[in-house]
This record gives sequence, C-alpha cells and structure tokens, in this order.
Amino acid sequence: MTDGFIGAALTKRYGTDYELPPEIGNSTIELLIRHRTVRHFVPCELPDDELQLIVAAAQSASTSANFQFASIVQVEDPARRDRLADLAGNQQLVRDAAVFFVWVADWARSVSVAREHGLPTDGAEYLDSTISSIVDVALSAQNAAVAAESLGYGVTFVGALRNNVDAVCDELGLPAWTFPVFGLAIGLPDPNDPADIKPRFSQDVVLHKETYRSLDESGLQDYSERIGKYYSEQERPADWVLDRLAWRIGSSEGLHGRHRMRESFQRQGFPIR
Repeated sequence: MTDGFIGAALTKRYGTDYELPPEIGNSTIELLIRHRTVRHFVPCELPDDELQLIVAAAQSASTSANFQFASIVQVEDPARRDRLADLAGNQQLVRDAAVFFVWVADWARSVSVAREHGLPTDGAEYLDSTISSIVDVALSAQNAAVAAESLGYGVTFVGALRNNVDAVCDELGLPAWTFPVFGLAIGLPDPNDPADIKPRFSQDVVLHKETYRSLDESGLQDYSERIGKYYSEQERPADWVLDRLAWRIGSSEGLHGRHRMRESFQRQGFPIR
C-alpha cells in the first residue's frame, strides 16, 4: 500500500488531485477511503474462520455503556433470502451474497435480565434508549463491513428492509424490544460490477469549525457536477437533486413504507416516550 493508491482514491472522492507525503498513508486508511458498494457477487462461501473474525470485529466496536445492543441474524435458507429480497425491493444481491446478515437493535436481552432480577425497565422506554441501540448497531455493522473488505470481500448495506419492517420482523421471528435496522450483504465482488469509489461532498461542506455554518452554493454545485458525472458513467439518472434528493424528501411516497416506522417500533414493544 502506498500514498499513490490513497491519493487516487481521494481524487475519486473529492475530484481534486491529491499528492500525499509518503509518511501519511497506511493500509487501514486506504481500505476505508477506497470503499465502494458492491451490488453484484460471484458464487463463493466464506470460511467459518473468516466469518468468526468478521463477527468478532463487529463485537469489538464501541458500545453504549457496554450494553451491547446489537444482535445479528445470519440468514442462510434460500427461500427466506428470497422473501427478504422481495421485501427489500427485489434486490438480487440479497439472494447472491455469500453471507447475509440482518442487524437488529436489541433491548430484549437487557429488559429480560432486568425483569428476571425484579428490576424496573421504565428507562428503556425513552427515545434515547432507542437511539443508543441504533448507534450500537451502526458502529458494529461498520466494523464488520471494514473487516470483510480487509479480507477481500465486497459489501452492501440494505436499508430497504425497513420498507417492510413488520414483515421482516415476522420473517425473522423477532421478539418484543428488537428492531431490524438494515441488512448487510457480504460476498466476492463480480469483476464486471461497474461500481467505483463514489464522490462525496467536499470537506468544506461537511466539516464545521466551532459553529455550524449554512451550505455554500458553490459546494453544492461542485458536488452536483461530480456525482452527476459518476452516475452518467454508471448509466444511471445523473441529476442528484431532481433524481434522488427530491423523491426522497418530497413526500411520504419516497419513504416506500418507512413513514410508518413509529407504528412498527411500537408494534415491537418500543413505546419511545
């Protein structure tokens, strides 16, 4: 690994030529910066030893007060994978991945232990408790994704499982006080998969010093041009604002069923005071 690889990846992220001093780069930073979403996999199996390492990396992430709110459901049955793929917008990658995990925000363990000891559980009913469990899930899943990529695999997070949360809960037999946050597909990337390092906002847009500042129009224009070029090369709709942002925040239709999320949380036993 050399700074040349990192500089090339940063150029794709930000659209500006980067030349880094040799002492700056390392293999960990390169791995993080060259991440890409892999949506096409070739058949393969993950050895059990590697699978255990990925889960160990997930469990090694920071966790709120060591409560370890993240649980993982590994789905192997092809019929169940097929049903989950349908629930997630008919994404073939759910069927094709070597491993498919569903990451679950899990208060059930803590609530069960507390009640077995005759302890009250009112504190679990507040919004911050729900947020803490979702943060735990995100941190642990990202650790797993990085571990998988370090072993040569590709990954895709599947947030579309939340389009049909109640059906996913039923499919996985999730008890009260648990909630499926997203899926994670892991597999061997198809060499013909066109996905590349996707452009991001410039750091001037996302890095605020001391206090928050409003978005500069030039930063938005710069990103719109770079991401539009990327999507055009991928033969996808190129207007980031009209083709993506607008449909996602314009109305509840862009949520594809996720506008009922509060009801789904309550169905799963989360009062969310």
